Amino acid sequence: MVSAKVLNTDGSVLKSVELPSAFSERVRPDLIARAVTAESSLALQPQAHFVLAGMQTTARYYGAMNSYRTGRHMGMAIRPREKLGGGAQGKVRRIPSAVTGKRAHPHMVEKRITESMNRQEYQKAIKSAIAATAQHAIIVSDHIESIKKTKEVSKTLSKLQLGESLEKGRVKEKRKGIRRLSSQRRYKKSILIVVGDDKGIVKAARNMAGVDVCSIQNVRANLLAPGGRPGRATVWSESALTKMEHDIGSLSLS
Repeated sequence: MVSAKVLNTDGSVLKSVELPSAFSERVRPDLIARAVTAESSLALQPQAHFVLAGMQTTARYYGAMNSYRTGRHMGMAIRPREKLGGGAQGKVRRIPSAVTGKRAHPHMVEKRITESMNRQEYQKAIKSAIAATAQHAIIVSDHIESIKKTKEVSKTLSKLQLGESLEKGRVKEKRKGIRRLSSQRRYKKSILIVVGDDKGIVKAARNMAGVDVCSIQNVRANLLAPGGRPGRATVWSESALTKMEHDIGSLSLS
């Protein structure tokens, strides 16, 4: 078992505690990356084309299939064409190769777009991501859960020697390959705060750039390892450690 110091919100040392077994897991970047991909796929929305796309037309088959004319000596007369007056043939419609025709292979709502992952494998990925945070993990007393003002959260993180990480999170980074779109700049994911119970900390820190807050029962791989990159600076409340074994054991990809 690995032990760690429990700090007060002012940075002073209170006591020493033993860390849960999850902090001693072997770090598996491959499992973490799979878990992050599987979590991201749950946010995808099924897409499909309009059922009548390319079919709302007066086109009919001329020739032997369905018509009053045979279509002889008229080239591709068998194709569905618009019905025009005076016996004239209109443009080809309905078929995929025609202009404004329907798509040949449209999207289907039934298409499977989510990535599945075994429950035990997913829990192992979470434990692996937790173990990757051990080097930068900070254990804090449960008083941090009751902070209800953003200014107090900022002061607490500075006293916990996380001021530099907090400043990095306030700087927007450009996504590679997209230079002109300012809307594509995103804040870096710098600090994660994991608590046992939310007593005001989630609302107080939710608007802080680069800072994420969640309870231990809602912890996810993408929070512990944003983009599949393990080793995020994480602040754990003391009650989050005591509930870790039970809550992680009930986690599933859903």
